[in-house]
Formats: sequence, structure tokens, C-alpha cells
Amino acid sequence: MVATLLGIVVSVVLSTAAPVPAQEYPNKVITMIVPFAAGGPTDTVARLIGAPMSKTLGQQVIVENVGGAGGTIAGNRAAKSAPDGYTILIHHIGMSTAPALYRKLPYKPLEDFEYIGLINEVPMTLVAKKDFPAKDLKELIAYVKANKGKVNYANAGLGAASHLCGMLFMTAIQTDVTTIPYSGTGPAMNDLLGGQVDFMCDQTTNTTSQIKAEKIKVYGVTSKKRVPSLPNVPTMDEAGLKGFEVSIWHALYAPKGTPKPVIAKLTKALQVALKDTNVKLRFAELGSEPVAENRATPEAHRALLKSETDRWAPIIKKAGVYAD
Repeated sequence: MVATLLGIVVSVVLSTAAPVPAQEYPNKVITMIVPFAAGGPTDTVARLIGAPMSKTLGQQVIVENVGGAGGTIAGNRAAKSAPDGYTILIHHIGMSTAPALYRKLPYKPLEDFEYIGLINEVPMTLVAKKDFPAKDLKELIAYVKANKGKVNYANAGLGAASHLCGMLFMTAIQTDVTTIPYSGTGPAMNDLLGGQVDFMCDQTTNTTSQIKAEKIKVYGVTSKKRVPSLPNVPTMDEAGLKGFEVSIWHALYAPKGTPKPVIAKLTKALQVALKDTNVKLRFAELGSEPVAENRATPEAHRALLKSETDRWAPIIKKAGVYAD
């Protein structure tokens, strides 16, 4: 009798401790880690898709901002999390530049994650504080060259999209300026609005409303074509900096080893979210658009991340920008 009771207790304990089968996923809150401060473009995208994903999954998707070190603190935390689908990561192009930027990167973007899918692509804008003297891009370049010791550039930290864009801009005009890193482009934008910093390069998701309200100056968008939400803003190429193009993408990841059926559910929830009317409308207002369903897949994003990693490695190496 005692042995029978003991067996029942052991059975109950083991069944309680065992991982929840994939078919029962999810049965609790899912945390989406954002590598930057609240209010920035990646945070905006995360919160925008989180609501419709929650509806599809039947469990709330909450956002947790884990800023610092250009997104690598969040990346490492996500990579080391339990592979059960309850911790996922949203990140941008920084996933492809981190291997070249950091000598001691604590995780491998191409090896330590499962891919859920691509979310969107976002052009960037070169903007400055409202009272900055330069009226257009040509004047901006001339002013920066003449006052490089007095002008400062804000970004969200090493490896952030704003850092990458700024690095390419300085390389293109062959002039270095004082760089001021922040924990995210949200805080950086606040200081730009307050006039504490001179200029920055940031995603349309974070700048469109400020540009339309004429709270900051804009000199160009980094896409091949003009952005529908900012039809009067020229491309960088049109404004005089030929061939300057940067497109920032966002994607979702899960820790390596997350069961395929769980990834499939997350991918489906993402695809449904990208078709949501409010999501498409908000993306359009912010100068972005959701990717097509065939690009919001693990396979498509794996290929993109590999190609982007190969693309940026030689550019970063040539610029000589590294961090320990």
C-alpha cells in the first residue's frame, strides 16, 4: 500500500515537473524581450505586433525592455533562456552586425537561436534639432565638415541601427564627429527635441510624427524611393549623397532548441498579426510596412540574416569599429 502511494506521488511530481507538451502551448504569459529602451522604434514595433499575437495565441505577450551594449545584453539573455517558447526576442539589423562589432560576443546570432520570422523593413531618416543651422543635406554636410569638433551625433549605442547609419554617414562624407551614445533612441530623441544634441539618424517609426509636427529638421530618407508618409522628404540620393541606402528590419527569435511545433505557432501568430488592419495602418503612418507572409517564416529570415551578416562584416571591419 505504501509503495503504491509512493508511486502515485512520484508520478504526480514527475508529471508536474515535465515540460508542457507543444500542443498545450501556450498556457501562460509570453515575454518579448526588446533590446532597447521604451519609446524607441524597436519598442514601438514590439508593442504594435504584441497585441494581435496575444489574441491569436490566447495568452498575453508582454514587452520587457532590456537595454544596453547595443542590444547584446538582451540578445544574450534571450539566447540563455529556457527553450520553451515563453521568452522570445525582437531585434533589428543589429543581429547581423554584432558578430563583426563585438570581439567577445557572448552568443552566436546564426547558431544560438530559432527563427520565428521577419516583421518589417524600415527606412531611416537623417534628422537634426529644430534650430540646427543647415537647411538641407548639402548644407548639413558642409556645416559638419567645418565644425566637426563642435557638432555631436546621438545614437542608441554600439551596434544599434542609429550607430550603423551614423557610421556609414561619417564614412560617406569622410568626416568624424563627436558621438553621444544612449541606452536607446527614445532617450536620444528626447535630447534631440530638447536641443541637447545636434543630429542623429533614426528609423521612420521613431521620427515620422516628430517630422510632421515640425519639431525636428529632416534632411533625407535612406530608402531607394520616397516614403509615402513623408512624401516631401527626398531620399539621401536625391538630396546629394549618392548611393547612400540603409534599410532596417525587425524579426523575432526564440532560444535554440525551442520545439518546432512551438515555433510554428509563434510564426503563425506573427503572420496573422502582420495582416491585422491596425498593424498595417500604423506601419504605414510610421513609414514602414509589414513583410509578405512568405518572408515572415523561419527559413526566409535565416537566409536574410546570413546574407546581411556577410554584407556588413567587411564594412564594419574597414571602418575599424569594435567593442570588447
